[in-house]
Parts: sequence; C-alpha cells; structure tokens
Amino acid sequence: MLFSSPIFLFVFLPLCLFVYYLSPKKFKNFILLFFSLSFYTWGEQELVLLILISAIIDYSCGIIISKGLRKLGLTLSIIFNLSILFYFKYSNFVYTNLTSLFEIYDVTSKNAQYFSNIILPIGISFYTFQTMSYTIDVYKGNVKANKNFINFVTYVTLFPQLIAGPIVRYSQIEKELNHRKTSINQFSEGIERFIIGLAKKVIIANNTAFLVDGIFSLPVSEMSSLLGWIGVFAFGIQIYYDFSGYSDMAIGLGKMFGFNFPENFKYPYTAQSIQEFWKRWHITLSTWFRDYIYIPLGLKSSSKFYRMLILMFVFFLTGFWHGANWNFIVWGLIHGLFIIFERFGLIKALKKVHISLTHVYAMFVIFVTFPFFRCSNITEASKYIMNLFTFSTPTNFNYLSFYLSKEIIACLFIGFIFFFPVYHKVGAYLKPFNNQYKLSYFKVIGLFSIYILCFIYISKGNYSPFIYFNF
Repeated sequence: MLFSSPIFLFVFLPLCLFVYYLSPKKFKNFILLFFSLSFYTWGEQELVLLILISAIIDYSCGIIISKGLRKLGLTLSIIFNLSILFYFKYSNFVYTNLTSLFEIYDVTSKNAQYFSNIILPIGISFYTFQTMSYTIDVYKGNVKANKNFINFVTYVTLFPQLIAGPIVRYSQIEKELNHRKTSINQFSEGIERFIIGLAKKVIIANNTAFLVDGIFSLPVSEMSSLLGWIGVFAFGIQIYYDFSGYSDMAIGLGKMFGFNFPENFKYPYTAQSIQEFWKRWHITLSTWFRDYIYIPLGLKSSSKFYRMLILMFVFFLTGFWHGANWNFIVWGLIHGLFIIFERFGLIKALKKVHISLTHVYAMFVIFVTFPFFRCSNITEASKYIMNLFTFSTPTNFNYLSFYLSKEIIACLFIGFIFFFPVYHKVGAYLKPFNNQYKLSYFKVIGLFSIYILCFIYISKGNYSPFIYFNF
C-alpha cells in the first residue's frame, strides 16, 4: 500500500486517524499496532509473521539483557537479525558468487532455483536495523528495556516509517511511545510535511522517472555524452525526491500521531564534500553505521591506517546494505575512498584554488557514480560512465525530444531549484509579516492546490514504486 495510492489517502489514513483520535489514551498504541499490521499485511501477506517474530525476539532479548544476561541477550538479537537479513536479502547473492567462483553454478539446479525464488520482505533492512539498535542501546545502558510488549511491537511496526525509513531508534521515541501529546499546530505541521513529500514523489520523482528509464534503457552504442549527462542528472533528481519524499511523508504522518521522527535529508546536493554529503543524505543510516560500527571499531585506535580501513569497511557495508549486488558495493567503496582523500587534504587543496571547486568536485563524484546505483551490473555502469566522456557518438534528438517533454523539463527545473533551502528561507523571510497580512491563508490555499495537483497525477495512474522499497 503506497502512501501515494488512493486506497491509502482516502480510506486507510482517514479511517486510522478517525479511530485513533476517538479511542481512549490507553488504547492508542493498540490502535496504531492494529493499523500498522494491517498496512504491512496488505502488501506482504504472510510475511507479516516475520516482523512479528523479529519484534518478539528483540523484545525478549531486551528483557534478557535487563535480567543481567547482557552478552547472551545481545548476541541472540544480533545473530537473529543478521541471519534473517542474510537469508532473505543476501543468500542468493552469496550462493551465486561462490558457485560461479568455483565454476559449479548451474541456473537449472534445484539450489539455484531455491535461492533465486526467495522473496525479499519489504522494509527488512530498516526494521532489523531499528531492533538491533534497541538491543545494543539496552546493552550499553542508554535505554531501559521496554517491558510493555504492545508498546514495543508498536515501535517496530509503526506504518509511517516501517517500509523505507527513516531508521528510528527506540531512544528517539521512547518517551512518545508512553506519553505523547498532539496539538493542532503539530497536526497541521504533519499535514504540510506530508503534502510536500507527496508532491516530491508524485509530481517530480514520478515524472522524472519516465526520462530516466528511457535514457538508461538505451543500448550503449546509441548513448551519447549529452544523453548520458542528462540521464545522471535526472536520476539524481528522481532518487532524491523519491526517497526524501517518502521520508517527508513518514515524518508528517508521525507528527499527526504525536511522534517526532528524525530528519533523514538536509539538502544533500549543497554539500561541499562527500563527507558532508553523508551528513545530509540518508542521515539515519549514516549515523547508524557511525554509532554502531565506526566509533566502536575505529575511534578506539590511534592508528590512522586502521581507522581508514574501518571507514572503508563501513562504506562497504553501506553499499551492501543498499542491495545484494556488486554495483552497490563498488558505489559504497568509491564514496569511502573519496572521504579518505578528503581527510588527507583534498578539500584543503581545492579551497586554495577556489572555494566553489569543493562543491563542483562533490557533485561531480556523486552524479558520476550514480550509474553504479541505477544500472543492473558493473559492466553496464562502467560503460555508461565511459560514455559520459566519449563525445564521438551523435545525440539522437528525436529520441530525446520524445522523453524530454515540457512537463518533464519543468519538473527538472523545479527539482533543481529546490536542491537548495528555498522553501525554508522564503518561509523564514515571510514569517514576520504573517500576522499583518494573514499569509497563513495563502499557505493553506497553496498546499491544498498542490494536493489537488497530486491527486490529478495519481488519478492518471502514474504509478511508480518507491526506489528504496527495494532495500
């Protein structure tokens, strides 16, 4: 059930809000749990049992840790979560690579067919990281074990952020799980954030996807440098507005129910370095790896070489987290490598030439490596990147004009403008004039107009699943 689907917008969400706000305070978590499980079951059916088992195991591990068997509880939690993540997401990748390495792979064999038929549960990469962060924090003494099973399962299954994040740690909403208040202001902020996220997805990301799919489906022999650059630029817009749109909708929905989820994006394309990019892009994932992998393993050592090695390991995991494919691993390692270059003085050297070079450099690395994220294998991605710098192939302007319509050009332009914090700066500038000119009414009219426009696009059947559903 997509946030941008009519069944969610006009049936599920209104019904959930209606029942939630009519129910007594002591039943609100139970209501959220019921609707969250219904939401997940709608798409995943019997796989809902997996998330329930995961919640039961980690709830029990938290209790075990609180009873004094700290290492046992933590070990059980980590082994269980990594095991289900490995089986559902990585077992086919590992089996295929090992059998190919030893030249015994046969696509018709029973084992090959078994592993290739494993279904990836939506959201498994997100909720396993959430529950692991809970048991690790209980082990460290950062939070107390939750002894209310309904509250804990509600945390694990919360439908606003269950499928594609942000990765919400238990410590971030511990108080709100037990005692939360909602206000008209918070609810209206939630609606505003949800509509902005919906517009990002339905208007910008979905329209841009048409252009991206068209360019990336071209044979390499027909790919000109111009088409290639338009493709990576369009994909940069698509993936940013697709994923940040989902995060905005999740944060907005959370506010409607009294939760304050962490921010997941802070204008990443304004970054002056790759290191800064990861402080602005998918923030909840990068901080998860920082706090639970890099700091425990890397910062305890005085050896620069060892810390760089751990950094590369973290970015190997970052790439691998995104998908069981060598593409993602290479993409992650390239980002890690450039962060090492930056720590050895690359940014300082660029600043000496001109301050603007740091931004040009960061965007160049980010966009040029996007084919590793978008193409199906390393060979295709490498050829795509080579074509960016090969100027001998003529551009097929008839092909380009078919995909690059005026509507898509407008979406690309709007997407580029809002790479920068225009919305927040305009809002901050107009805030002092609000009481005098009643600007809030214009804001409401504007948001309602955007919502109607989103509905028009949805009614056209402009379907496109969220990219991060795959992870």
